[in-house]
Amino acid sequence: MDRLQSIETFVRVAQTQSFAEAARQLRVANSVVTTRVKQLEEFLGAPLFHRSTRVVRLSDMGQAFLRDCTELVARADSIVDQMREARGTPSGTLRVHALTGMVLGRFASLLREFQSTYPDIHLELIVSDAVADPVKAGVDCALQIFPAASQELVSRPLFPVRRVLCATPAYLKAHGEPVTPRELHRHKLGLYSGYPTRDRWTFHHQGEQITIYLAAALLTNSVHLLREYALEHAGIVCLPTLVAGDAIARGDLRVVLSDHQLSSFSLSAVYAGTSRNALKLRLFIEHIATRFTRVPPWDATLIERGLIPSELIEFSRSSG
Repeated sequence: MDRLQSIETFVRVAQTQSFAEAARQLRVANSVVTTRVKQLEEFLGAPLFHRSTRVVRLSDMGQAFLRDCTELVARADSIVDQMREARGTPSGTLRVHALTGMVLGRFASLLREFQSTYPDIHLELIVSDAVADPVKAGVDCALQIFPAASQELVSRPLFPVRRVLCATPAYLKAHGEPVTPRELHRHKLGLYSGYPTRDRWTFHHQGEQITIYLAAALLTNSVHLLREYALEHAGIVCLPTLVAGDAIARGDLRVVLSDHQLSSFSLSAVYAGTSRNALKLRLFIEHIATRFTRVPPWDATLIERGLIPSELIEFSRSSG
């Protein structure tokens, strides 16, 4: 029995609460995971899990064993990473979950640059609008605008994600341009379904807040679909400037209610404090952070042209 390998497998099963998911993440057969855990249980002389056809949960022994095992696996990986860093050759696989709307159109060049700098680091990027717990999903970090799923996770903000309402000049000519947020009720709206505030929208205007509930003609988890919807002159949509910036700069889309700001989220790297790939993850996060500042380039262009305000209103759960 490879003791460290068996311990790592036990940790993965405990984190995912699934033998099958642990096998998928470790890229081995289900039987291999079962055998490794069984060998470890035989070595310890006690069961680590209570198993049923539907549930895998830790036994008392497993619960007592898990924390130390998690730290052991992380420490072992850290030692290997430090040795590779001393040789100047960090290597291995880094798994990242990222929101679709946050990476399409902006991240390919960043990934190319990162791999040019660290050619022995292989990236596995899972792109989805689903909220991911990096531990249960078996990834090293999740790039997301949502709060961390638990206090055991670290969340490092990378850059602000501003939101604007916009439409084509042709749509606004045909249907009129709203002057106040409440006038949005008279328009067809395209809205993103994944924001924590749901149907509740808070606008900030001259130090005051206006909160209204908006019904969408198109509600979707794809900000790229919303952009295409707007470009079809179908209505007013809410988009991150990350996605809409180029179209706004070209004049294909026009910002509406620019003096009534929506709050901004932060794109954050969310990861476990005991990440197995601490070195590779640190290098990746630092690479992103150095490329995107407090005012990312797509916002800087719009601010310079006076198309969006320079001030930033951070999202808070109390105001939305």
